[in-house]
Amino acid sequence: MGPYEKIIRSYFDACSEGEDTDISAHFSNDATIFDTNHPPVVGKPEIGVFWLKIRSKWQNAKWFVHRVVEDGETAAIEWAMTGDSQGASFVIYGSEHYEFKDGLIFEIRQYWTFDPGNLGGGLINYPYGESGRLEGDSID
Repeated sequence: MGPYEKIIRSYFDACSEGEDTDISAHFSNDATIFDTNHPPVVGKPEIGVFWLKIRSKWQNAKWFVHRVVEDGETAAIEWAMTGDSQGASFVIYGSEHYEFKDGLIFEIRQYWTFDPGNLGGGLINYPYGESGRLEGDSID
């Protein structure tokens, strides 16, 4: 496990169970999250508060990292979110690109589109369940 994978996994754990300060501790002061589902979230404190709002929206929300590929000061990941909505469990899949600065997350670009009418969505036609999509890698 590379150094940035440890940061990403710790960040996901904080998003699932931590306080806003636990989440924001993973980010540089001038960090930004870009997401296709909402305007950019800018600044370390704002990112922590943002994730608490997201987590409070969904019952039992948890985030999981499935794959991390590091390259220099960047990383690409695949992830899943589980939760409950209106009495039904769901899983949402997505992909993100990370940039790091001084050992902290500087930028996240999320690549997925959330459809509240189809909880369980992800990137269309993306083979999430297939092993070996990247040479020498598996999703386990």
